[in-house]
Amino acid sequence: MNGGPSAPRAPSAQEIAESLRERIRTGDLKPGDRLPTQAELADEFGVERGAVRQALRALQDGGLLSNVSKGSPPRIAEAAPVREEPQPTLVGLAPRLTDAFAARRVRIDVVCHTAETLMVALSEPMRLIHEGRLRPEAIELRVLVPSRDITLAFPVSATGDGEEDAVIHRRWTQMRDAQAQVLRHNLMSLRATHGIDVRVTFRALPFTPPVKLYLLDGEEALLGYYTLTRREEGWGDGTLDMFDALGSKSLLFSFVKSAGRRDAVFVAESQKWFDALWETISTDLSLSA
Repeated sequence: MNGGPSAPRAPSAQEIAESLRERIRTGDLKPGDRLPTQAELADEFGVERGAVRQALRALQDGGLLSNVSKGSPPRIAEAAPVREEPQPTLVGLAPRLTDAFAARRVRIDVVCHTAETLMVALSEPMRLIHEGRLRPEAIELRVLVPSRDITLAFPVSATGDGEEDAVIHRRWTQMRDAQAQVLRHNLMSLRATHGIDVRVTFRALPFTPPVKLYLLDGEEALLGYYTLTRREEGWGDGTLDMFDALGSKSLLFSFVKSAGRRDAVFVAESQKWFDALWETISTDLSLSA
């Protein structure tokens, strides 16, 4: 004996999420629109509320929902900024810093091998401040660079020559300190010329960072991987043959807090890591004359 027609299968949380994504893609649900309540969605799809909650969580993780709370249905999020292709540091950093310096209180945290790229990239927001087009009230810059007292992972002699390594290390230390001094002087001069509350602090890392990291006003993280290359550089009366990283050519990857949950988590965790490392070191870097 055959039974009656079987009841249709209830959709899974994944299928519910995909159905809602399609409504967002086609414009049936527009940025700012409220979703139906969980009870209404459960009735529409013929499922328990638990499946609806899982679907909404998936949409939230994908950055498609905002205003997610227990008190009211969430809204469709505004379109996330279009992710740009990674750019060389020297190309991509200056406009990001300029945007960051539009804030009333600017906070920039940096992990880098030397301050050369940062020093050059800051010239653009500095120019706009002097022209009166940017008017921050306060600027705080915290920079972590390798200590002079460690054995650097790079630059190092390509031939393994210990004497050449010592010369390369001295050269790097002189460059690190000179660039840091210029950077600090340029920013601190804004106290006298524009009355801006400026604080610039360097601290020494006990290791060579494999990446460069820029944290801008707690809203964006820029990450670049150092890539080593063999090159020759004139120094004194001779030529140094070494493995080194050309930091200005490292590709910067941008993580914007407003772009979705994954980016927001990366920015928050990067800031937490930097703050913990900063407090662990605790002693400000003394720059040689």
